[in-house]
Order: sequence, then structure tokens, then C-alpha cells
Amino acid sequence: MIMAEEPRTVLERLIAQNGDDYAGLSKLIGRNPTYIQQFIKRGSPKKLPEVERGILARYFGVAENMLGGPPANVAKTGIRLIPKLAVGASAGAGAISDQEALAGKIGFDEKWLRKQGLDPSRLSLIQVDGDSMSPTLNHGDDIMVDNRVSGAVRDGIHVIRLDDMLMVKRLAGGPGGRLSVLSDNPAYPGWPDVDGAAVTVIGRVVWAGRRL
Repeated sequence: MIMAEEPRTVLERLIAQNGDDYAGLSKLIGRNPTYIQQFIKRGSPKKLPEVERGILARYFGVAENMLGGPPANVAKTGIRLIPKLAVGASAGAGAISDQEALAGKIGFDEKWLRKQGLDPSRLSLIQVDGDSMSPTLNHGDDIMVDNRVSGAVRDGIHVIRLDDMLMVKRLAGGPGGRLSVLSDNPAYPGWPDVDGAAVTVIGRVVWAGRRL
């Protein structure tokens, strides 16, 4: 008989494969920074609560029973729930983000996401705060962020952290690792020559939704 993996072992393996960290996942489920580490290393709590387990299963794209839930007995719907974080990416002067707790989830067709070349497990949604990227992005728009960041930054709209401020800006690469950090709204200044090392790229904006 084949024995199922212990949920803690499964979670630790998924974290390593995905390049995540304990504190970040604890924040994703709205818990204190050491919650996931204590669950994996110390067995506290003995099992993940249903809500937190569901969030993690959807984030990693696995069945809940792999993380200690009941056996799956319903067919997959093909809908992938993307976490929406309770943090605003400023499209104005910048906003400091101390916490990125889960605000909810929005469903997207998984086939459509993958057709766009996206990995659903690396996506999150946040809300635009401000109008410096108008008319491309308006205040209150929901934006989908692809958190896969590797190598040279591609030109386009990104969520970045600069001087401890979280913001959404258009980036353009320059020589010697320099970056132009630009606003689409001409009423707002940009920074045409920034040391790339000073900019932390959180992810690339790949979709936006707004209320008409």
C-alpha cells in the first residue's frame, strides 16, 4: 500500500519548489510571520484550519487533501482562484506597504491564464492607488501581477518597491543596469535614470480590470 505524504512534508516541499518563504506564506493566509514555520517544524497547530488550508492549496495549485483536507470528490471546475492582496500599489506619489494580507480571491479560467503564458501559482491581484498611470491604469483598477522575476527587467508596467514605497510604474531598461521609472500621466514626474539595484521589482502587470 502506498502511504500518502505527511501534509507538513508536502507543504515544505511545495515551498522549496516554488521559491517561497515561511513568512510570506504566513502573511498570505493572514497569520503572524512564524505561523507556517511553527506548523512545519513544531507541529503547531496539529493540522491547518480549513480556510488557511484552502488558500494554500489554491495558491500552490494542489488538492486540499495533500495538505490534510478530506479526499476530493468533485470534478475540477477549471477555475483558478487568484489571491487579491489588501495592499494598494500607488500610481501617485507612492504608498508604504507594511502588510499584504489576503483580501479575497477572484476566479479566472485556468486554460486562459496558461494560454497567456502565465503560471497561476505565481499570480496575485492588487488595487491601483492614484492616477499617475492614467489613462492606462486608473485609481481603483484591479491589476494582476506576475511575480516571476528573473534576469533583466523587460520594458513594461511593473509593481516595484523604491525607497520603501510600493508603486506601479512603467519601466524601461538602459545601459549599465540603469532604469527609467516613468508615469503615463504627464502631470506626474518620472525618474529617467535610476540605478537598477535601487529598484526591487515585485512583478510585471499582465492584466487590468475596472468598473465601467
